[in-house]
Amino acid sequence: MFYTTGTTGNPKGVYFTHRQLVLHTMGGAATLGGVDTPRLLGSDDVYMPITPMFHVHAWGIPYVATLLGLKQVYPGRYEPELLVELWRKEKVTFSHCVPTILQMLLNAKSAQNADFGGWKIIIGGSSLNRSLYQAAKAKGIQLTAAYGMSETGPLISIAHINDELQASSEDERITYRIKAGVPVMLVEAAIVDLQGNVLPADGETQGELVLRAPWLTESYFREPEKGAELWADGWLHTGDVATLDAMGFIDIRDRIKDVIKTGGEWISSLELEDLCSRHPAVREVAVVGIADPQWGERPFALLVIRDGHQLDAKGLKEHLKPFVEQGHINKWAIPSQIALVTEIPKTSVGKLDKKRMRLDIIEWQKSNSAFLSTL
Repeated sequence: MFYTTGTTGNPKGVYFTHRQLVLHTMGGAATLGGVDTPRLLGSDDVYMPITPMFHVHAWGIPYVATLLGLKQVYPGRYEPELLVELWRKEKVTFSHCVPTILQMLLNAKSAQNADFGGWKIIIGGSSLNRSLYQAAKAKGIQLTAAYGMSETGPLISIAHINDELQASSEDERITYRIKAGVPVMLVEAAIVDLQGNVLPADGETQGELVLRAPWLTESYFREPEKGAELWADGWLHTGDVATLDAMGFIDIRDRIKDVIKTGGEWISSLELEDLCSRHPAVREVAVVGIADPQWGERPFALLVIRDGHQLDAKGLKEHLKPFVEQGHINKWAIPSQIALVTEIPKTSVGKLDKKRMRLDIIEWQKSNSAFLSTL
């Protein structure tokens, strides 16, 4: 048993049986080992986890690595310079981490002239945006997005590229590589509406992602009421807004609690973060909804700017205008206020701490902080 990080609420205890962990390990080994998919992990790999050991069984992959009998390297401290040193010294070929850690690794001084060719990294915990994918690829890193939760043990899906997509353009392949991916063996996924009705898997219709698999947590420790909510209608409810397409690809659009509800319309904070991150001045970005007396909520962007660059709310608007014209977002999705910060709040496992951000923004607005920029 362990506790969730409490990204959207209070931490809750999730628990698993030995049988569930064995099944999860076997499913992970089959998926990563190349059963009906390109092989990502084998006995000849050198494995170095870059996720805390206390976080959802370190994503369950240490058990997979042990089952496959490969060399394992444990860094202890997740410091970018140390990680680069261990990668070089131990000839690491396989890792997994959240996007924030990867960003820190790529920004490390020792990584600037490094060629990480042959290093395969699974990204999860938060969405993988296109800019980070391309930055890692330029360094030789092969990224694969995956999806899971504390409640799911965690592995649910992985973004393997099938034969049909291999024949598509590079831009199209990237679009699919940064999605949550296709459910792994023994996992059943669907999207449902507020009444629990299953919605079409057409890649467009959005609903809550619900799951079934033999290794999902049964409930929350000493919180049976919340456990019953988790398992309403016989499905585990993820709390994520998603689409499902005909190829089985899950695309997470946002957390239900993070969707920005403005004037009766929904805005995806994840999509805004991806588009904002494509500005050359932006090193890191987070978008949250803040209360607005007229619209209910409005998007607010926190930005970490690269050295030697400048950006304000008007500059960000100009950057986002082409995406409005191309139909990616509506014009009301453009943040009307931004904050230029040196660091974006994160949880103990490196995920964006949007609860903390909302509280910080309220204080900044009360004090009319100088680093706020408004349209």
